Amino acid sequence: MSAEANKALVRSFYEAQAEGDLDALKELLAPNFIDHSVLPGQAPDRESYIRGVAEDQAAFSDIRHIIEDQAADGDKVISRVTTRGTHDRNDFMGAVPTGRKWEMTGIAIHRISGGRILEEWSESGGPQILTQQRLEQEMRERELLEHELKVARSIQQASLPKEVPTLVDWQISPYYQPAREVGGDFYDFHLLSEDQLGVVVGDATGKGVPAALVMSTTCGMLQLAAQALDSSPGEVLERVNETLLSRIPSNMFVTCFYAILDPKSGRLSYANAGHDLPYLRCGGGEAEELRARGMPLGLMPEMSYEEKEMVLDTGEGILFYSDGLVEAHNPEGEMFGFPRLRALIAQHAEGEPLVEFLMDKLRTFTGEGWEQEDDITLVTLQRSTQ
Repeated sequence: MSAEANKALVRSFYEAQAEGDLDALKELLAPNFIDHSVLPGQAPDRESYIRGVAEDQAAFSDIRHIIEDQAADGDKVISRVTTRGTHDRNDFMGAVPTGRKWEMTGIAIHRISGGRILEEWSESGGPQILTQQRLEQEMRERELLEHELKVARSIQQASLPKEVPTLVDWQISPYYQPAREVGGDFYDFHLLSEDQLGVVVGDATGKGVPAALVMSTTCGMLQLAAQALDSSPGEVLERVNETLLSRIPSNMFVTCFYAILDPKSGRLSYANAGHDLPYLRCGGGEAEELRARGMPLGLMPEMSYEEKEMVLDTGEGILFYSDGLVEAHNPEGEMFGFPRLRALIAQHAEGEPLVEFLMDKLRTFTGEGWEQEDDITLVTLQRSTQ
C-alpha cells in the first residue's frame, strides 16, 4: 500500500473509534495486533484494544479524534491527534463521571501490514488527566465527609442538655469528649414530678449523620415518654422502642440505660435497653454492676424491660458511661476493658472527681499520640456525705 493509502487507513481507524464502530475496528486491526502502550493490568492484544474502545464509548459522549498532523515512513504512519470527549456516562478507570469535557493531545505510530494495522505505539496525557481527576474526586469526597461530620456534630451537640440539674445533697457530673468521627452517644436529664430526676445515657449505632439523626430522634422520644409515664423506666423504654421501630433504618438500633432518682430518699429505679452496665461504687471499696435485662431500642417489637430498684446511701455514687471508654486501645492493641474500669472505680478515693480520675487513667493507658476511636460519654451521680 502507498503512504497515502496507509494514512487514509489510520484516519478510518480513528473515525471507527470515535463512532464506536467495533465491527469496523475488527476489520482494520490485524488478528495478531499488538498494542505496545498498554497501562498496567491491560492486555496488549486485539480483543483487549477493542474492549477498551467500547469502555471509552460507555464512559464518554461526543468523542472526536482530530488528526492535527500525519506522516508516513515505509509501513509506519505517525499521527499527532487531539482527542475530545465529555465524561458524563459511566465510571472510567476509577474516575466517576463529572460532565467534564476532556481534551488531550498525543502521538501515535501505527505499523500497517496487508491493509491492516499490525502494531501501535502511543503517548498521550490521558493517564495524567485521570490521576488529576481522581485526586479532585478524592478532595470532593473528603470535603463532603468533613461537611457531613460537621453537620452530625452540630446535631449531636444540640441534642445534649445545656444545663446540669442542681439537687440538694447530690452531685451530677456529665463529661463528653467527641472523637474525630461522630458517633451516636447521648445523655440527658428529665425533670419529673415530685422533684424526681430522670437520667439517661445511650448510644445509637453507626457514625456520622445517620447516627446523629437517630440519636437526636431518640432523645426527643425519651423526653416525651418520660413526661408522660413519669415514674416507670421500663415503660418509658417500652414506648420508645415501639415508636422508634418504624422511624429508623432496619440496620440501626439504640442502646440506652434509663434511671429515675428520688433525691429525698435516694431511691433509684432503672431499666436497661442493652447498654453497658453502670457501676455502683458502694462502701468498703467495692464496685457493683447495675443489672437489668432488656433488648436495644428499635431492634424488635413488643419488648419488655426489666425494672429494678435500689437505694443510694450517703457517699455512694454511680457511673453511667458509653463504650468509647472501655473499648479504647493502647499502642499494643490491648483494650481498656470492663474489669479495669470496675477495679478503678472500686479503688477511687472519695473526694476526688471520678471523671477526672478515670480520664487520667485512660490517658496513661493509651499513651501519647492516642487517636480516639469513639466518643466518650461519662455521667456520675453521687450522694454527698453529710
